[in-house]
Amino acid sequence: MTVKTAQARINLANIIESLLGYPITKVGSNGVLSSSSENYGPKGDVKPLYHINSDNSILARAQKRKDLLLIKQQQNIEAILAKAMGFCPDVASNKQPDADWIEHFIALCEDTSNQSMQTLWAKILTGETLNPGTFSIKSLQTLKHMTQREADALQKCVSLCAYNEKDDSHFILLGFYKKPSLFDLLRKGNKVSLNLGKTGISFPEILTLMDLNLLYRKEIESAVLKSGQELTFSFLSQKVTLKAKSSDLVLSYYKFTQTGDELSKLINYPVNKVYKQLINTALEGEFDLTWHVNK
Repeated sequence: MTVKTAQARINLANIIESLLGYPITKVGSNGVLSSSSENYGPKGDVKPLYHINSDNSILARAQKRKDLLLIKQQQNIEAILAKAMGFCPDVASNKQPDADWIEHFIALCEDTSNQSMQTLWAKILTGETLNPGTFSIKSLQTLKHMTQREADALQKCVSLCAYNEKDDSHFILLGFYKKPSLFDLLRKGNKVSLNLGKTGISFPEILTLMDLNLLYRKEIESAVLKSGQELTFSFLSQKVTLKAKSSDLVLSYYKFTQTGDELSKLINYPVNKVYKQLINTALEGEFDLTWHVNK
C-alpha cells in the first residue's frame, strides 16, 4: 500500500467518523480474507472487511447520526446569521421579510458549510431584510444546489456583466453586426464577436450557468440602432456609453434570467480589464465609446 493510498483511506475513515460519531475499524486482526467459509454471508456474498466500532444498538447509532447532523446544521445557521448581521447597515427599514420566506431560507441554507457559500446566503438575508421581495424562493433553491465551482463561474460572469437600468436587467455583451442593405447582401453574417475565452471564463462554465437557469441559452439581439443613437450600460463602478456611428447596427448578448439577475446582485466585482479592452477594440470601428465613473 502506498502512502497516498493510506492517506486516502485515513481521510475516508475520518469522514465516516464525523458523519456517524463512531470510528470504523477492520474486522479481525489483519483484515485479510481467506478462502474460509467464515468470510462469506449466507447468500455467498463476501463479508465486509470493516465495521462500525460501537456496542450501541443500530437505533442508538442512528439517533447519534441525527444529533450530529442537527448540531452541524445549527452551526451553519448561526454562522450565516452572524455574517448577515455584519453585512447589514444601520439604516431605517419599515418592512420585514415575509415569515414564510424566512422559514424557506433557514431550511435551504442549513446544510451549507462552505464559508464562501455561507457569505452568499448571508448577503441574501441582508438584502431581503433591507428590501423585502428582492430574492425569490426559486433563487434560494438554486443557490442551495450550487457548488463552489459553480459559484466561481458566476463570479467570473459577473465581471463581464453589464447592467441596463432601463429594464433592470443584466447581460454579457457578445458583439454586434450590421444588417445588410438591399445593395450590400455580402455583409450578411459579417459579425464582430468578443472572445470571452480571453477573459478567463470558459464556454463550459457558460453552459453550466445556462444549466442552472442563470443565463438564457440563446443569444439575444438588440433592436436595430440608428446613427447617433446612444446606449448606456453600467459595470459596477463604471459606465460606458455607446454611440452608433451609422444605422442598422445590432448588438448581441447573453441575458441573465430573473434568478441570474437576483444572484448576480450578491457579487460586487469590477469589470474584467481584458473584457473592457475587448469591448473597446471590437466596437471602436462602428461606435464612439465613452467610459465614466459610476457615481
